[in-house]
Amino acid sequence: MVEGDLIELKQKLQLEIPDEDLQRAFLHSSYVNENPSGQESNERLEFLGDAVLDLAVSEYLFQNYSLSEGALTKIKSVVVSGPTLAKRAKALRLQKYLFLGRGEAEGGGRERSSILSDAFEALVGLIFLQQGYEAAAKFVLRELQDEIEKVFQGERRFDYKTLLQEEAQKCGLRPIYTLVSTHGADHEKEFTVQVELDGQVATGCGRRVKAAEQDAARRLYERLLP
Repeated sequence: MVEGDLIELKQKLQLEIPDEDLQRAFLHSSYVNENPSGQESNERLEFLGDAVLDLAVSEYLFQNYSLSEGALTKIKSVVVSGPTLAKRAKALRLQKYLFLGRGEAEGGGRERSSILSDAFEALVGLIFLQQGYEAAAKFVLRELQDEIEKVFQGERRFDYKTLLQEEAQKCGLRPIYTLVSTHGADHEKEFTVQVELDGQVATGCGRRVKAAEQDAARRLYERLLP
């Protein structure tokens, strides 16, 4: 990364943050482990940014959409999900600014969705620390307001497998999908899949295994978060 890169990013995002501080949002743990110079990875900033992001989106939804708690929760879950944040990170070209360890960089880490979404959250956390909640919320809504509207208008389908996975991760759990049965001729097969999470079970059907998994995930997710 060249010196001008951070200047370009700060101008694009209208940030008044010293370069040295801004770099903290992009220090992946693999880089810190390979370059032990006392620098801290962006993981703690990611933790903070996740909370700020959640509050900013929740506040906006509460103030602008007269929907039930369950409906608001579903919209928020999509908007703050890893795939959405990774998409916004790519739009901002945050991959340019990542500090990665050699192995992570050579393994395609610069395009990995989880690393990009983490960097987005870390950037939100850094803006909060440097400029306060109002500035952080303004950045969040500038980047995610269109995504909120797309979800509300139904232009983006709910990825229930991702939503269920992310809810499970909050509790240190993992959904387990099992193909239960297959029915029908080759050209019109229907698959039945069961998903289990912490003792809760739901079953879904579909013409493809992935569709059946989505159906099962939807049923369980809506039961857990009505």
